[in-house]
Amino acid sequence: MTLTVLFAASDANWQAYAEPLRTALAAAGLTAHLTRNATPETVDYIVYAPTSPLQDFAPYTRCKAVLSLWAGVERIVGNPTLTQPLCRMVDPALAEGMVEWVVGHALRHHLGMDRHIVNPARIWDPTCPPLARERPVAMLGMGELGTACARALTALNFPVTGWSRTPKSIPGIPCLHGAEGLTQALSSAQIVVTLLPKTPDTENILNARTLSLLPKGAAILNPGRGALIDDEALLSALDTGQIGHATLDVFRVEPLPQDHPYWAHPRVTVTPHIAADTRAPSASRVIAENIRRSEAGEPLLHKVDRQRGY
Repeated sequence: MTLTVLFAASDANWQAYAEPLRTALAAAGLTAHLTRNATPETVDYIVYAPTSPLQDFAPYTRCKAVLSLWAGVERIVGNPTLTQPLCRMVDPALAEGMVEWVVGHALRHHLGMDRHIVNPARIWDPTCPPLARERPVAMLGMGELGTACARALTALNFPVTGWSRTPKSIPGIPCLHGAEGLTQALSSAQIVVTLLPKTPDTENILNARTLSLLPKGAAILNPGRGALIDDEALLSALDTGQIGHATLDVFRVEPLPQDHPYWAHPRVTVTPHIAADTRAPSASRVIAENIRRSEAGEPLLHKVDRQRGY
């Protein structure tokens, strides 16, 4: 039987994915017609990005799963017409890229590299940083990406404490949860990394109160979601020196408006949502494997819990 796989995403996505996805489907032993146009009642699977014009899933009565190209699903999970199973993208290459970004910027702040890279006054300052084992890190979010980053930082001897909304058990990494756990995780963290999904419970999780819990001069790294941070509270904490620096990759509005205070703030580094990216060849294999599993009656990978929102 030939499966009909509807690719509902942008032109740029189609150019990147068409051949790798066809190759991955064939390699998984699937006979599939990958198309951008199909009548709804003939579609077996939808490969999806929230920027697609497709917003009404009700006509796709035969569709067995919607397979997101994005790791975050907050722009689709609340769609009332979506009754099909939804799977988020967990791409090994995306995790690799996120680890590289987080480790790079964590080391930058840990080593104080900026004062030597940008030193127009030619100040000779032989002050050495502490060792990594003396620089506590709080990893907010212990999903696939947070866990990968926590393990990489732990391998460099940073003492990493993981935090999540619900209990997690990860070998070699102490994990806390809940409101009391968040207070404990932040109280000693000199570097905070935010890799939580955006949900009503996580929005503005870094706010005036939680930022005040950190040791003075702590660094914030946010490659997760812009809404995790109360922007006004962060700017105020930066102005007082409570937060020493914030490296931000994601924002509530993207591209970040030219007049946004983050651009001009001397203690903020803006990176243009480049911390990690889904790579078409590896992501295509993830999609093909999920279709294979579905056709074989096996559980889908990375299925979204609608109640939690991720």
